[in-house]
Amino acid sequence: MKGLRKYLDNIKPHFSKGGRFAALHSTFDAFETFLFVPNTTAKSGVHMRDAMDMKRTMIIVVLSLVPALLFGIWNTGYQHYLTLGQDAAFWTCVWHGFVRVLPIIIVSYVTGLAIEFIAAQIRGHEVNEGFLVTGMLIPLVLPVDIPLWMVALATAFAVILGKEVFGGTGMNIWNPALLARAFLFFAYPAHISGSMVWISGLAEMPGIDATTGATALGVAATGGTVSYSLLESFIGAIPGSIGETSTLAILIGAALLIFTGVGSWKVMFSVAAGGYLMALLFNVVGAESSNGLMHIPALQHLCLGGFAFGAVFMATDPVSSSRTETGKWVYGFLIGVLAILIRVINPAYPEGMMLSILLMNTFAPLIDYFVVDANIKRRAKRALVKA
Repeated sequence: MKGLRKYLDNIKPHFSKGGRFAALHSTFDAFETFLFVPNTTAKSGVHMRDAMDMKRTMIIVVLSLVPALLFGIWNTGYQHYLTLGQDAAFWTCVWHGFVRVLPIIIVSYVTGLAIEFIAAQIRGHEVNEGFLVTGMLIPLVLPVDIPLWMVALATAFAVILGKEVFGGTGMNIWNPALLARAFLFFAYPAHISGSMVWISGLAEMPGIDATTGATALGVAATGGTVSYSLLESFIGAIPGSIGETSTLAILIGAALLIFTGVGSWKVMFSVAAGGYLMALLFNVVGAESSNGLMHIPALQHLCLGGFAFGAVFMATDPVSSSRTETGKWVYGFLIGVLAILIRVINPAYPEGMMLSILLMNTFAPLIDYFVVDANIKRRAKRALVKA
């Protein structure tokens, strides 16, 4: 590492003001600060000092996504060979999943980072670190059979219209990864919904019934009965988006986020509470209904689709979520309620988590406004009483 540090120090003047490559200062700074902790300090005023800069925070989030990613890679291969009726070995499943998932991740990162670097160079700003997480989130919320050009298009849409037009990382209103998924959902619904996209190569498998690839929510939305038990839904060896099927793997990531203080446990818990209570209500009032989604046990609702993944990794986005402590409870609870409400009432959108988070991203500033306003009024009343 000392050799690398010395090499960077030797070439740094070329990328500084007056150097031959001064125009690429933002690019050089991005690589330098990724490899080493910045040595800059505050010059005036009182500031909080902490070893956790944004890059390190984002790396922790990426590490928390690793369990869901690894399980998704294995599950991609497992579902493929299961559909073929073949009993494949563990590493055979992993290799198949790796070959199918890796290109999606590469396209996501290459497209997004290229746009981030170009935007930083144009503005003369530092390269934002937010895409370290977004670049991993986008592949994990997509089906494995999504065409790569669609991944690139959705990523470009999310970065340009979801982040850069608002000023970059820290300024966006909506979660960029969910914007990418929403773009694909409404622009190319056949490639992100239905029963043909969740198992790799299903469309090319001769003689295979297409309904084999249907997700549990897709089956229930068409009046069918979910054939997976609560335990199977929790473990996640079922069809679905690459990183969303295993609640167990997601909870491992949640534990890391909570332990490090990077993710808000209040948001996670309130999302789960809102979803559970709403699902429980549907279980009671829809006992005689023909809507299969009303009969899914409340606890199992939390393990199906993107509910757990959204609660842990999407709803907790510190930029687009509520920032007041009371607001986090309200924000999370409403996400859970709306996710199940959309999922059950409108079978055309059985995956209600995406829409509910994007909707509450929009209202998060309003929630914080009312919370702060209520605090101000309470303090004003206390001041009048003391006077």
